[in-house]
Amino acid sequence: MDKIDTGATAWMIAATAMVLLMTPGLAFFYGGMTRAKSVLNMMMMSFASIITVSLLWVLYGHSLAFGTNGSTGLNKFFGGLDEVGLQSLIDTATKPEGGMPSLVFSAFQLTFAIITVALISGAIADRAKFGAWALFGGLWATLVYFPVAHWVWGGGWLGTMGIEDFAGGTVVHINAGAAALALALVLGKRKGWPKEPMRPHNLGYVLLGAGLLWFGWFGFNAGSELGVDGTTALAFMNTQIATAAAAGAWLLVERLRDGHATTLGVASGAVAGLVAITPACGFIDPWAAVVLGLIAGTVCAYAVGLKFKFGYDDSLDVVGVHLVGGVIGAVSLGILARYPVAGTKQGMGILYGDHSFKQLGLQVLGPVVIGLYSFVVAFILGKVIDMTIGFRIDEEDEVNGIDIAVHAESAYDLAPSHSGTGTLAAATAPIATTDTKIEADA
Repeated sequence: MDKIDTGATAWMIAATAMVLLMTPGLAFFYGGMTRAKSVLNMMMMSFASIITVSLLWVLYGHSLAFGTNGSTGLNKFFGGLDEVGLQSLIDTATKPEGGMPSLVFSAFQLTFAIITVALISGAIADRAKFGAWALFGGLWATLVYFPVAHWVWGGGWLGTMGIEDFAGGTVVHINAGAAALALALVLGKRKGWPKEPMRPHNLGYVLLGAGLLWFGWFGFNAGSELGVDGTTALAFMNTQIATAAAAGAWLLVERLRDGHATTLGVASGAVAGLVAITPACGFIDPWAAVVLGLIAGTVCAYAVGLKFKFGYDDSLDVVGVHLVGGVIGAVSLGILARYPVAGTKQGMGILYGDHSFKQLGLQVLGPVVIGLYSFVVAFILGKVIDMTIGFRIDEEDEVNGIDIAVHAESAYDLAPSHSGTGTLAAATAPIATTDTKIEADA
């Protein structure tokens, strides 16, 4: 067994826990954005992703993504089955760096797979059967996430070509965003959308979730260096400043467009910045991270309104934030990348190096290929599930509330707490938000 770097290992264990925390954070973020009658179902979808993907990762997910069968033939697309069950990873050092136990590296990558699946759920809030969602998540992880992770990070064909993706702009966000669009089309619009206002019921949850995501994202991005060095510090700093810039840009757009900045706007802008900096955090200068954050915050603030123009009901703006933000971050590397990984085919952006457009072409190729593959497979899976066991709940259950219908629970007890006229209903009254203004503008 190789000697373990205890410092790097300790950092990676902490980073792994931080990334895992992001999925409960996402549950709060998404849960607060839904209506009160479906908040539990929305949060449960994130926890279902933790359960399903964790089990599949042990069985074969890690092996398909990071198996060591080489990089020729089918192994350009699938890692193989040599590490099924993770038994071979016990008491061994990791392949990429050699400084930590392989199980730590595997656990870190598992948390990425979990949140990628969970991200998709935001597009189908209020109307999906819980069992159908869990089935879809397992199948999509098997057919899409595990292979795509291998393509980019596990020695597969895109990685060997020189695609840059430091922490998951293509593997996580474009992948999830494309699948989210496919499922939104399969399940159709929520009853009453877009005519009826469907406002976030708890903006406090939204801010809490955004804060947890922001915190966990430092493990997500800085941890992707798989060690502690100057690139780790660069990724950490770039994550912070791009996120702040994007949040500020989103607020400015709201102020100029709608007349006031909102809490939903600052939370959404922060997430947009986190998404955009993810593929670029270890490859660009801090000044470039500011520029990238400003662009992402501005573009995504307008992109969330596309659903009203094109008529697809992406409930919680997964497409506008994760797909669009992921594309912005991935493509930006063809221009701004300055620190490619030594020993790889990755190149500098057109502002540096030989000023060629080769890397820009690769950074466009990645989102196109992965986006199309994820969309097509997700659409087929969604259709098959819908035609067999059914993917969407009954209309009556959707109107009455999916929490009661599916889980026999309610997030809030709205019954009178004592005799008299006061109830908790006033405290949970809907609050006007940006989504309503975007809808009106559209």
